[in-house]
Amino acid sequence: MSAMLLSIKPQYAEMIIEGTKKYEFRTRKCRDNIKKIIFYATAPKSQVVGEAEIECVLVGKPTEIWKKTKCGSGIPASFFKEYYKNRDVAVAYKLTNVKAYETPKALKDYGVTHVPQSFIYLKQQND
Repeated sequence: MSAMLLSIKPQYAEMIIEGTKKYEFRTRKCRDNIKKIIFYATAPKSQVVGEAEIECVLVGKPTEIWKKTKCGSGIPASFFKEYYKNRDVAVAYKLTNVKAYETPKALKDYGVTHVPQSFIYLKQQND
């Protein structure tokens, strides 16, 4: 399964794992063959804490994407608007089959030597 390792603030990683944040928002769409997101919780955690499958990817004007995702966004409208300020396109990954790692992992467990600024593609992942 093709995957990407995504840098995400620890509070949002926790919300995804708890199920209160069902979408991950980005300014760019990943490659079409990516089926899984692996979550790297940034400092102070600095650990890979879980993963989720991508159910679908929504791409459109920020106002359209907010209408479709606000109930499961896990973020306030004001934050969403600021994030997409001066942007014509919003991307929302709808997450499913979220799994928290019982023991968090290190980046080196994925062959990664540096913290990704946003995300990096990983080589073929086995389920």
